[in-house]
Amino acid sequence: MDTSWWELPDVLPVTVNGASVATVALGPDARDAAGDVVFCHGTPWSSAVWGAVARRVARTHRVFLWDMPGYGRSTMHPDTPIDLAAQGSRLAALLDHWGLHRPHLVAHDVGGAVALRAHLLHDRDAASVFLWDVVTLDPWGSPFFALVRDHVDVFSALPERLHGALVREYIAGAGARLTTESIERLAAPWLGDAGRLAFYRQIGALRPEHTRPVVARLADTRCPVSIGWGEDDPWIPVEQAQRLADALPGDPPVTILPGVGHLAPVEASEQVAETLLAHLRRVSP
Repeated sequence: MDTSWWELPDVLPVTVNGASVATVALGPDARDAAGDVVFCHGTPWSSAVWGAVARRVARTHRVFLWDMPGYGRSTMHPDTPIDLAAQGSRLAALLDHWGLHRPHLVAHDVGGAVALRAHLLHDRDAASVFLWDVVTLDPWGSPFFALVRDHVDVFSALPERLHGALVREYIAGAGARLTTESIERLAAPWLGDAGRLAFYRQIGALRPEHTRPVVARLADTRCPVSIGWGEDDPWIPVEQAQRLADALPGDPPVTILPGVGHLAPVEASEQVAETLLAHLRRVSP
């Protein structure tokens, strides 16, 4: 595994809908680029999960990454809305800020719902969409996720050592190939008082009612779509990949990665990058 996957340049903070958003831009100038690619992360992650893939794609494309408010290096202020509806609106505004009119959207986990909300509910055009192990179709959320979501105040009061052990175990359960070093890196933003409160708050804000309007509009998707999934994803069963493909127009191709869990961009970054680049070649003029 590429152990430098989390390394990204310093962020450029951008204020979007009143919230400070950490953004990163990579790649050649617009006139030399083969296109624009925007990466969206999920929970409990940040844009760092796309680090290795983004650097590979940035050899030929302009690449844009962002940490959703409540995650990574963006604001974790408790007054900032962090539900999927708010994040979808922010992505739409961020695309306008970047001046991107038809970017390729690449999304993982709840980032899929956020990207699709920007496209379908906020009418932002996309050149294509690639969805990796995404949260969209019901049911979603593990029993642990549901338990925390219904008892945020209780979990937020956990002592730091117990919270740290819980977060590490939760993250370790997502992947089939995660190293101890990777788990520690992924857990780091959620440790300490601010991180602990933010961790449980973001789980409490994620509700299926914010994905159902997206599911109702899947047939209205206006661009080519590809789907990727870890065959051994313990959080979102691989059978959802084909269900999602069946709900979308254009018979989207589905790539299944054997021996890979929920965190394909980290567990199999080279395979994900190659698959994504093949997708970009297929859908580009």
